[in-house]
Amino acid sequence: MHRSLFISILALLSLAVPALAEAAQPRAVVYSKATTIDGVTEGGLFAVRRGHLNQITENPADTEPAFSPDGRAIAFVRDGDIWSMRADGSGQRMLTSGPEIDGRPLFAPNGRYLLFERRAVAGGNRDLNTVRVAGSAPKRLVYYLADEAEATFSPDGRWIAFVIPGGTGAGATDEVYRVRPSGARLGGISHTGPVDEFAPRFFAGGIVFSRGQSGEGPGAYADVYTALADGRRPRPLVRGVGSAYVEDVSPNGRMLLFRRDLGLWSKRIGRGRARKLAVLPDGSQTNGVFSTDGRKVGAFVAAEEQQSLVAIVIATRRQTSLAAGYEATEEDGTAIGPVIAWQPAPRRGR
Repeated sequence: MHRSLFISILALLSLAVPALAEAAQPRAVVYSKATTIDGVTEGGLFAVRRGHLNQITENPADTEPAFSPDGRAIAFVRDGDIWSMRADGSGQRMLTSGPEIDGRPLFAPNGRYLLFERRAVAGGNRDLNTVRVAGSAPKRLVYYLADEAEATFSPDGRWIAFVIPGGTGAGATDEVYRVRPSGARLGGISHTGPVDEFAPRFFAGGIVFSRGQSGEGPGAYADVYTALADGRRPRPLVRGVGSAYVEDVSPNGRMLLFRRDLGLWSKRIGRGRARKLAVLPDGSQTNGVFSTDGRKVGAFVAAEEQQSLVAIVIATRRQTSLAAGYEATEEDGTAIGPVIAWQPAPRRGR
């Protein structure tokens, strides 16, 4: 009897060890890069793991990668259509097609469908659409708003927050709305009149967003505010000297990543001081992103008038190169980003 019990325990351990080993593997950071030399453009999506840089697609039009919640698939944009593939670049499939211009794919928390932006023509208004990962016709999320952008899911997948640039009334300010994934219960959560609210992200206690004057130019500015998920009780989180723009929220919903001037900063959502993590390249539009455990940030930072992809430990601000020896400069016609995606850890039980 004891021998049988011992054998059973060994069998269970043999099943658990591969899962633990998989979870312990370093996760990849994926981004897009296209380089033009003498009129010829090459590039695609690149993955960094263990300091090694691997090219996982070879089409320079590939951009805006987004991982599935289990980290096994990547959605991306190619020539105005949404595609998906395995995390190693194999199994590429087109999910949308047609004359429309699709972009900014985002997996739902359940991993079953994608949310994305669709334009009828270049520079036109954006409509939020969904498409099933297994294949389906795209479905428009809401039908009676002029322009929808900057969508994000709540962690439980029950809500989608997004921005209506220019609002819905005569005030012409950016407004934050939310809606169910089914398109039901659409409602605004901005209540500030002549002030723009944009860049929403859900956190453990509600929603965080930028408030001020969006856009480019000397008149643009922003502070960071929090509110309940329905928009009630807005409170300042980051304000004062220098504009603050929301970048990301940690997976546990407790830490904010934001940019201020040319710096990348982190702050606990609540009381406490912000910490400057790195200096960003001048004019950089590439996002910073948290790792799955929320302890690190991946970003392209300024390094001797060039850009370097690094991982930054939030607690110590120590930087580690993710792609040893890799640099991107304007002189060689290199375009990076604007999206960096950090691969999530595998879900337990899968």
